Amino acid sequence: MGCASSIHISDRVVYHSGKESEDSHSPQQTNTTQHQGNPASGLPLKPPSCKTTLTEVQFGPMKLFKDPLQVLLVFAKEDSQSNGFCWACEKANFRCSMARTPESALECFLEKHHDLVIIDHRHSRHFDAEALCRSIRAVNSSENTVIVAVVKRPDREEASVMPLINAGFNRRYVENANMMACYNELLQLEHGEVRAQFKLRAGNAIFTALEQSQEAIEITSEDQIIQYVNPAYESIMGYQQGELIGKEIIEVPKSEKNKPDLLETINSCIRKGKEWQGIYYAKKKNGDSIQQNVKITPVIGQGGKIRHYVSINRPLNDNNKSEKSSERVQAESQTDIQSSKHKDRRKGSLDVRSTTSRGSDGSSQRRHSSMARIHSMTIEAPITKVINIINAAQESSPMPVAEALDRVLEILRTTELYSPQLGTKDEDPHTNDLVGGLMTDGLRRLSGNEYLFSTKQPHHIPSHLTTPLSINDIPPRIAQTMENEDSWDFDIFNLEAATMKRPLTYLGLKIFSRFGVCEFLNCPEATLRSWLQVIEANYHSSNSYHNSSHAADVLHATAYFLCKERVKQSLDPIDEVAALIAATVHDVDHPGRTNSFLCNAGSELAILYNDTAVLESHHAALAFQISTRDDKCNIFKNIERNEYRTLRQAIIDMVLATEMTKHFEHVNKFVNSINKPLAALEENGGNSDEESVKSVLTSPENRILVKRMLIKCADISNPCRPQELCIEWAGRISEEYFAQTDEEKRQCLPVVMPVFDRNTCSIPKSQISFIDYFITDMFDAWDAFADLPNLMQHLDNNFKYWKGLDDRKLHSLRPPPE
Repeated sequence: MGCASSIHISDRVVYHSGKESEDSHSPQQTNTTQHQGNPASGLPLKPPSCKTTLTEVQFGPMKLFKDPLQVLLVFAKEDSQSNGFCWACEKANFRCSMARTPESALECFLEKHHDLVIIDHRHSRHFDAEALCRSIRAVNSSENTVIVAVVKRPDREEASVMPLINAGFNRRYVENANMMACYNELLQLEHGEVRAQFKLRAGNAIFTALEQSQEAIEITSEDQIIQYVNPAYESIMGYQQGELIGKEIIEVPKSEKNKPDLLETINSCIRKGKEWQGIYYAKKKNGDSIQQNVKITPVIGQGGKIRHYVSINRPLNDNNKSEKSSERVQAESQTDIQSSKHKDRRKGSLDVRSTTSRGSDGSSQRRHSSMARIHSMTIEAPITKVINIINAAQESSPMPVAEALDRVLEILRTTELYSPQLGTKDEDPHTNDLVGGLMTDGLRRLSGNEYLFSTKQPHHIPSHLTTPLSINDIPPRIAQTMENEDSWDFDIFNLEAATMKRPLTYLGLKIFSRFGVCEFLNCPEATLRSWLQVIEANYHSSNSYHNSSHAADVLHATAYFLCKERVKQSLDPIDEVAALIAATVHDVDHPGRTNSFLCNAGSELAILYNDTAVLESHHAALAFQISTRDDKCNIFKNIERNEYRTLRQAIIDMVLATEMTKHFEHVNKFVNSINKPLAALEENGGNSDEESVKSVLTSPENRILVKRMLIKCADISNPCRPQELCIEWAGRISEEYFAQTDEEKRQCLPVVMPVFDRNTCSIPKSQISFIDYFITDMFDAWDAFADLPNLMQHLDNNFKYWKGLDDRKLHSLRPPPE
């Protein structure tokens, strides 16, 4: 009959079967099948007509005993394919259960924890097979379960298996109801993946033994890179596991008490595949030397080559030391060390651990094994290490250098490392007020003027907003205003007028559709529409600047930046989705007042968030409250849990990055971690070293910096817009600041930005200061990364425009009419 028609996901080997059988008369097996027993072993045997599955499985020196295979079949309805697998289970003498719905399948799996689960993936109308697979994978006990998807025969051979892999399937089986094909597939699975997973389960016992051992154990690669140390090793040597993993043994300090040729003696022995045992001095993290009895065993692996070295170290007590101990170091394979000494050494060196109750993983109790270990730990931040290096350099430096280093240390010991220091207020009051208003958290003068804000519940969707709407039925007039939404010169104010101040929902539908957000989130367009409507409803249309038009403008800029080649090289699809969502919600429920105002007024939000990133924390928190409280607008409902956590963390991080107190920190980190390394690579070899460029662009830390820089630039990109748009935004933000100053005076609160008095303020000066202080350096860095010549030209034109007005001593947005 041939093998079952299937594709093994890991290596994509295709097995083609013979013709499908039309037999469907085999009895359907829904419960545990009957087994014949072996009187000697008491273990089930297979019928003599089929190949016997061994119940004894050898795993290295371990002999494992395996129960009959537990199989769960998940088919919404009975057909020849489900009958084929039922007959195959009966023939193979496997214990088989049948489930018709995802709920009953999950309930059955939780009860029996099957070795093999076969899910019908052919008919999406019955249930979502991939969602069921993800649900099973979310159960801890499913780690070693093999899950197979039964799929329709593909129209083309190159059909991708990646969606199945991402959902958690191990293998796919192309539909074939031939009973022998089903039977052969089960046998292959049993002797392949299922047995491999059975051995991996046994590996947990081995690691438990290593973790519980009172002897220090170290495992290295053939290149002597440390791959594992157990808790006893950490306790004895004073190192944390993370400080050792991935390092070569030679990087761990060795004691000078060892004979000079000792390492050469050991290496010449173990590289021949021989075991070495002897006395050896090792240096603990605190610098103390410790004498140990060491046994190093090479582990032979694939190809007959040494793949690992296992080192077992037993510390020697003072009572066990003798003058002859050092002489034993020369031995190549000393196996005559008395067992009584082993016991004494173990007891003397690890008595603290013997009194400690530990769980199976030992992770929590391990931290409390010894107070001495805590005191021996060195906890240093990078800046502390820098200060220590400079201190050490001062001791041998000439006096002028030492004095200069004193000044460096004085600067480094301050906390505001990235915040430029301004001159006196008289030098530039506009810049000083902008910085004070945007980069501080207020004066915290609480009085009887506590400003109550956001006690109301988040808005619900007004009834007039719930009319049906999709990307396909947007009114023509509105669709026409969005024709060039992928251009930087797109006019958001035309869309604002056409949509009656609801641009975010319409523009969001189009941009999210263009980026395939619904497909990524597995979210219906109706849910996305409802989400956009309720998010927009929670923006304050009464704000002149921080309203849904600003959110739509930031979303547009974000989408524009995401299409730049360097950005696309750096970010993954989940980053793109996170950026679009973060841009949409980044100012939701903004009250039209700054963080400094809220802190000075003692607002409820300032109290809730401890005067720290008050508004940004509120925007992020409220966005997820709105999204998850109602299934009708929960765009995250259908994504897998870990993916949701990753997405949520990225959105929160990007929204918090829009807070201006860390503006210079974000820009400096971006320049130093990304722009400078890329520039150095280009100078050294052009763009030829693609791997080096890729490593800079795609490292997890740098992807975070790119996302932060992207949303920051999108958030305050107004000076880089076409001149008329720039002027309109400048008028709107000025009006919002004027309104804040008016309210501060009414409530006798500290005036955060005195220059923004509507009677005296020079708008051109405020724009010049903003561009000089915040915009120029940031967009220079972003342009160097993303290549944005059109934005930089707009920025230059707009700066000249404001400078021209200021030179004429004008305070208004535009010059007076001729």
